[in-house]
Amino acid sequence: MKPLKHDPLKNIVGETMENKYGNWAFIVGVVLAIILGLFGEMEGVKAYATTITYIVIVLGLIVGFINISHKEATNFLISAIALLAVGTAGLEILPMVGTYIGGVLTKIVAFVAPAAVIVALKAVYDFEYKKK
Repeated sequence: MKPLKHDPLKNIVGETMENKYGNWAFIVGVVLAIILGLFGEMEGVKAYATTITYIVIVLGLIVGFINISHKEATNFLISAIALLAVGTAGLEILPMVGTYIGGVLTKIVAFVAPAAVIVALKAVYDFEYKKK
């Protein structure tokens, strides 16, 4: 049997399906985090807030596994640290917009933190594996 000359998993623009799913997981995760952060306390959304938060966390895990390569790990982890620090800075005390900014950042942290854990574990594994 002859080997294929092209990767069957690549689509027309040249990205693999894995990357495509990872990109969509990132976009959906950020959008859900923003929506939940802005409207999570409203009566209609409040009933589903926990479920949506779990979905955001799972999407963060998917992004950590699929989207972030070894080359991008350091930059991603530095960005994640910055987001985690800002997300816990207590911006809720700002008048008028603080509640919204604080809510959005809290949900973005819920999205980024699982991805950061996965990327950090992958980086440690790569470091230990390549050391041998």
